[in-house]
Amino acid sequence: MTDLLTPESPAAAPAKAAWPAMSIKQAEAILTAPGMPFEMEELVIRGVPTRVWKNAPPSLRAEVEATQHFLSDRVFLVYEDERVTFEGFRWAVSALAHELTAQGVRKGDRVALIMRNLPEWPVAFYAAVSIGAICTPLNAWWTGPELEYGLTDSGSKVAIMDAERYQRLVEHLPNCPALERVYVSRETDEIAHPKAAALERVIGAPPAYAQLPEKALPDVEVLPDDPATIFYTSGTTGKPKGALGTHRNITSNVMASAYGAARAFLRRGEQPPAPDPNAPQNSILLSIPFFHATGCFAILGPMLVAGGKIVMMHKWEPIRAFELIERERVRAAGGVPTIAWQLIEHPERARFDLSSLESVSYGGAPSAPELVRKIKETFPNSQPGQGWGMTETSATFTGNSAEDYLNRPDSCGTAVPVCDMKVCDPADPTGKPLPVGSVGELWGRGPNVVIGYWNKPEATAQTFVDGWVRTGDLARIDEEGFCYIIDRAKDMLIRGGENIYCVEVENALYEHPAVMDAAVIGLPHKTLGEEPAAAVTLKPGAEATEAELRAFVAERIAAFKVPVKILFQREMLPRNANGKILKSEVKKLFA
Repeated sequence: MTDLLTPESPAAAPAKAAWPAMSIKQAEAILTAPGMPFEMEELVIRGVPTRVWKNAPPSLRAEVEATQHFLSDRVFLVYEDERVTFEGFRWAVSALAHELTAQGVRKGDRVALIMRNLPEWPVAFYAAVSIGAICTPLNAWWTGPELEYGLTDSGSKVAIMDAERYQRLVEHLPNCPALERVYVSRETDEIAHPKAAALERVIGAPPAYAQLPEKALPDVEVLPDDPATIFYTSGTTGKPKGALGTHRNITSNVMASAYGAARAFLRRGEQPPAPDPNAPQNSILLSIPFFHATGCFAILGPMLVAGGKIVMMHKWEPIRAFELIERERVRAAGGVPTIAWQLIEHPERARFDLSSLESVSYGGAPSAPELVRKIKETFPNSQPGQGWGMTETSATFTGNSAEDYLNRPDSCGTAVPVCDMKVCDPADPTGKPLPVGSVGELWGRGPNVVIGYWNKPEATAQTFVDGWVRTGDLARIDEEGFCYIIDRAKDMLIRGGENIYCVEVENALYEHPAVMDAAVIGLPHKTLGEEPAAAVTLKPGAEATEAELRAFVAERIAAFKVPVKILFQREMLPRNANGKILKSEVKKLFA
């Protein structure tokens, strides 16, 4: 980040002041003023006047090209003992981009990407989008039929996958008529399928990327509002919908990520620091998949542009996480609240040097206010952070960090400056805003809101209204613009005519010192309609009984909201790959 405020500037924040030194609006006015790195401008996008970041990368292709100024040996990706430098990454992206072009991939063609977090994933992603193709990452947890649906629904022309996904998909490939070419990574057996070839024949294995010949990207014009990605929503009912995102949608995250850190300095009365070339490289332990919006848009892109290091895990395991944080001097970690709890509560934590951690942040699921305090207590050098977004908002829409989060631990923060949000009556399709503090459906708009759903005009019309996206989340917004997610509208229970917001009950459970994970669902009742029930996972070594938890909750919220049944689970509650608890799977636990 550039030096945001010079000491001589009249707008400069005081050296120290009582928190907060300035309001949200004052800090925003300074950071987004003309000539500042976070300057905004208004453009008409698809007929809608839209505030945008003036200095955001114009495209994902530009993000790759921006890495040329990093030293050739600067490490970008770490996976097990494999290390990929920025230079090697750039050469691999270019080599694969030329291969895709030679195979007939043109602007607007879909290139599916199906693999776990591996160094090949970012290479394939940026190779596709750098030539104007629409990259379509599919959920690596999906079954063969589900992956077949993603390939056929998107009409993907090329698919790039790892060996495990190839074995899962090979019998389904004949059912994907648009698919012309398949590249398989890390397949040790001979690849017999006539459409398939080893990805290593094109770019080699990750450690050898730096030995690839230096070659510029193919000459393709890629514009900010060109389609770039199709990410399938993580909905648990019906078929997933493909959210069609643009380059501008995604690159907006680069600015949103840096803005939150800069604002925190001003809020506490300090000047954001100038870049220090001798500072330790920023690094993050990646515990969420690239194939979801958070991993790809909010982590991969910003870390690439900032010259950061991404440390990947084969799968989440606390001891391995501690080892990697210590070995790689990781400065940021998190993902979802349960992972943050495990970093804090694991009995082996004290054996490792975790002093490098400066940030523990998460999203994708509600978190207990106690977690915020625990992070600061356990990792004194770190700042906790929380954010809210969805596939349809290309990840980051709101952010809450540092002192703001410590003081409002139940809020997901304020909208980033280029975005607007409002709360509306869920039954009112016109989008008329409700008064401040009212609970209603959260609507959002900004340069990160996607075009719509791929080949689904009816669903698009229901969800996207005049540039606004109807999120389906129930929320309220306070006088300063801080948003509080109350619940998913479809998950709200109605017991005998009384509304029960699941997250309120879950938060009451989270306040109990033994509870690590909690999910509230509705059980059918012949006269009341529904009654609340909860599935709970306790922290390692902790104990609690059903009666104890019910009594604990009854002290904090109304009696009609107390779960009539609490089911204890040994393992983490069922989640999708983005960390959201699958309420449909939780309900099965009570069957």
